[in-house]
Amino acid sequence: MSTSITDLDRLVSAAAEAAPVWRASSADDRARWLRAAADALDAHADELVAIADEETRLGETRLRGEVGRTTGQLRLFASVVEEGSYLEITIDDADGAATPPRPELRRMLTGVGPVAVFSASNFPFAFSVAGGDTASALAAGNPVVVKAHSGHPRLSERTAEIVAAALEAAGAPAGSLGLVEGREAGNALVQHPSIQAAGFTGSLGGGRALFDLATGREDPIPFYGELGSVNPVVLTPAAVARRGEALAQGLVASLTLGVGQFCTKPGVVFVPAGSGFDELVARLVPGASGGPLLTDRITAAFPSGLAHLEADPSVSVVAGSAEQAEGTAQPVVLRTDAAAVADRPETLLEECFGPVTLLVEYADDAALQRALEAVPGSLTATLHAEDDDAVDDVLEVLQRKAGRVLFAGWPTGVAVTWSQQHGGPWPATTSLHTSVGATAIRRFLRPIVFQDAPQRLLPPVLRDDAFPSLPHRRNGILTLP
Repeated sequence: MSTSITDLDRLVSAAAEAAPVWRASSADDRARWLRAAADALDAHADELVAIADEETRLGETRLRGEVGRTTGQLRLFASVVEEGSYLEITIDDADGAATPPRPELRRMLTGVGPVAVFSASNFPFAFSVAGGDTASALAAGNPVVVKAHSGHPRLSERTAEIVAAALEAAGAPAGSLGLVEGREAGNALVQHPSIQAAGFTGSLGGGRALFDLATGREDPIPFYGELGSVNPVVLTPAAVARRGEALAQGLVASLTLGVGQFCTKPGVVFVPAGSGFDELVARLVPGASGGPLLTDRITAAFPSGLAHLEADPSVSVVAGSAEQAEGTAQPVVLRTDAAAVADRPETLLEECFGPVTLLVEYADDAALQRALEAVPGSLTATLHAEDDDAVDDVLEVLQRKAGRVLFAGWPTGVAVTWSQQHGGPWPATTSLHTSVGATAIRRFLRPIVFQDAPQRLLPPVLRDDAFPSLPHRRNGILTLP
């Protein structure tokens, strides 16, 4: 089913009419609307999980946990709105003695206007209709129009119905949340003149096409895309020697989590040559579970991606097989060397969505450094080292390549917190902002300054009587309530 251009225009027009109400809404009202949406999703969890399991085959346990994450995100952003620092309120008082004389300036961040959100396939709740992009856009004071993912259309429709009804019942205006379906509607959505920003989680190809549409408009808009990521991992010789078995167990568990369909899956792992780490992994893979992939398109692409990697003359199979049973995906571990990666990154470092990882053997620090420089931007980078390892050069590269650097554990799993950074250099994302955590709100805000404005015409949060309860900076001095 595809939304007609007429219906799309109606939904976006409704969002545009709702935008001034959202922008002017008080912190109390906006937080209440977000919590109402969360409460409604929790109340309908049984119904939604059943639909999601039919469409995605992710299983009840995983899906119930994802509903909890989704409603937790909405409640987190309600607290972000109430806390108020996201507004970045800044005041410089007038100073006639300055050279030149300085006017009074009052600055804040405000909502950009209607936002388009594109749902992801691999998180039908947390990165979908009511997921993090939608939650952060609403928290910023913007209505949202979501483009549903084709992998779970019934879930998308029902979720949108529940959330839209909950928002309106709580007092939010009509048009606060809309839903469109179909690729053509998605393309038209990002080009609609009333849409002021877009958030996307999905493939590199699809994201780049939408990015080009957004920036190619007569009035270009920001496009916040989370695209491809290989999430490099570096294991030092000392780390493998001292805890190789545990590292192998952690890797296999991480690369098979969600049948390898997490955006933070460790897709390339640099291991010391001759360390025997490949043998440790090979013993564990037969006991790891695979399963069905999310969509027919992803299912068809997985063996093709494996074949593309295995065709390189440097690649050999450590465990599993590129020959996959129809309709399912089983774990595969491949092996190559650092020289090949440095020479052919466009082949060996292309993301393969599914339960596969590539072990890259390096002979010395120089070979490791050269290969790491070829790694594209990623969401995460992981370094497993011992206290006496000299890893400054490796760490310097990893910091340039990723938005989150781990020193313990594995990258799958993203905490939804104030401090989280879920983003990275291209092609991981199209921006420097996070799509998870409190500061994801910053994507859907723009700065505005009021110069010499009468108090009565200022937004309420910029008036003097609001400052005792809001974090703000006045004449360079930060004040907390």
